[in-house]
Amino acid sequence: MKRRNFTWVLLSALFLGSMSLTASAADRPNILFIFTDDHAPHAIGAYDGWLKDVNPTPEIDKLAAEGMLFQNSFCTNSICGPSRAVILTGKHSHLNGFMHNGNSFDSSQQTFPKLLQKAGYQTGIVGKWHLKSQPTGFDFWTVLPGQGSYYNPMMITPEGRKRFPGYCTDIVTDMAIDWLEEGRDPDKPFILMCQHKAPHRTWMPAPRHLTLYDDMTMPEPKTLFDDYADNASPARYQELEIDRHMGLVYDLKMTPAEDFDASKVPGDKSGFKNLDDMTPEQRAEWDAAYGPKNEAFLKANLKGKDLVRWKYQRYAKDYLRCVKGVDENVGRLMAYLKETGLDKNTIVIYSSDQGFYIGDHGWYDKRWMYEESLKMPLIVKWPGVTKPGSVNQELVQNLDYAETFLDIAGAEIPSDMQGRSLVPLLKGKHPKNWRTAIYYHYYEYPSVHMVAQHNGIRTDRYKLINFYQFGEWEFYDLKVDPDELTNEYNNPEYADIVADLKEQLKSLEEKYKDDSDLSEKSEQWKKEVRASGDYH
Repeated sequence: MKRRNFTWVLLSALFLGSMSLTASAADRPNILFIFTDDHAPHAIGAYDGWLKDVNPTPEIDKLAAEGMLFQNSFCTNSICGPSRAVILTGKHSHLNGFMHNGNSFDSSQQTFPKLLQKAGYQTGIVGKWHLKSQPTGFDFWTVLPGQGSYYNPMMITPEGRKRFPGYCTDIVTDMAIDWLEEGRDPDKPFILMCQHKAPHRTWMPAPRHLTLYDDMTMPEPKTLFDDYADNASPARYQELEIDRHMGLVYDLKMTPAEDFDASKVPGDKSGFKNLDDMTPEQRAEWDAAYGPKNEAFLKANLKGKDLVRWKYQRYAKDYLRCVKGVDENVGRLMAYLKETGLDKNTIVIYSSDQGFYIGDHGWYDKRWMYEESLKMPLIVKWPGVTKPGSVNQELVQNLDYAETFLDIAGAEIPSDMQGRSLVPLLKGKHPKNWRTAIYYHYYEYPSVHMVAQHNGIRTDRYKLINFYQFGEWEFYDLKVDPDELTNEYNNPEYADIVADLKEQLKSLEEKYKDDSDLSEKSEQWKKEVRASGDYH
């Protein structure tokens, strides 16, 4: 009798323990990570930037109103592939091995999706991957090859390549919803990475948005005609100016002449080639939208600043048209979560791989440590945990995402990851030992756009940039000069601050184990590199 009682108690304990584990697993939140390419925070209404009056992102703004917006969110290396590798690994570029877009990601290394799988999460990724190697650590994946195409994109699946008809942003969202609806195990928590190509160059809008904003003039950034006179020389020796480097055909949709040679256009050709992949119906809509506008441009015969302003208007409108496609699809995903009840236990995160220049300083693209490309959007809705409409001012980076996902899942955070979990911040706490400075390092040079290698430190007020190969520095007081128009590196009034920042920068290099060669190159090397480019 005693033995039977003991057996019953033991079985009951095991049963209750099993129930407890099951309940615990069910209570762990799902994570929907919506990630775009080149979406600048100042092209999001909730960030209150100079494009806010265009109302570019009503759906993303709703997400911010329901969650937390991070005002000081930064990347570690402002370029597509490296940012994604940092997010996957929680390690700076020099440690994860993906320092520039020419690298191939070592998929055998530790990543947060693999660790989440071990913790019982289902993992999925759909859309832009941009790391060359095949995704690992995912129960479900379908990704674009390289940059991918906006129209009728080819996609890579575990079974091989397949072309999907339609517009890429819509297709990626369809795939995400299909997996949530039919592909996942409903008894397991999930993380789904829904990663869009938009609004990456060459900014090809969906058919429904081809004439959006035709009836308005976009506001101009006040630095559109910056002459870089006060910068270190690398700001002048670059190739990303709207004025001289943005192509009328390749970037701005002018009809090419019969003798136009696409092979001579630098960089990725996916945008120009994508015109040939359109269906007759898509191409007809495209030509109907751009044809009359192109004819008007040719008749105007614009020169000088008038031509720059026209190019800016065409670029900014196309960029924001692509953003509009993203925003609508964020709304679709949020509606699906609400309709299915998944919204109650799903954390929704919106971010992008870095910021972007929308005419700021006369530029497009990213790469620099200047604010427009250093800052990346980060908005998090965590039902029942994060206070709706809250704004966080702490210094955070994409380096922190992996640790945050693991912390949310209750999984152990490996000691070799270099970021910090944002969970305390999402709970409204302000840890006293939070970082007081962020570290940045950009490596892709000489290469497309010819932005020199540089590293640097940013605090809540100051920024110090080291263009080490050229032996030049820049320093900014962001409180008095938020647009970074006055390089105060040689101003004696800031000498003590500059000296302190140099010491802090050295400490961060050591902390993050960055032993990169930071030596200045020879004058001959500088001369040869600069002679190869088209500079200001």
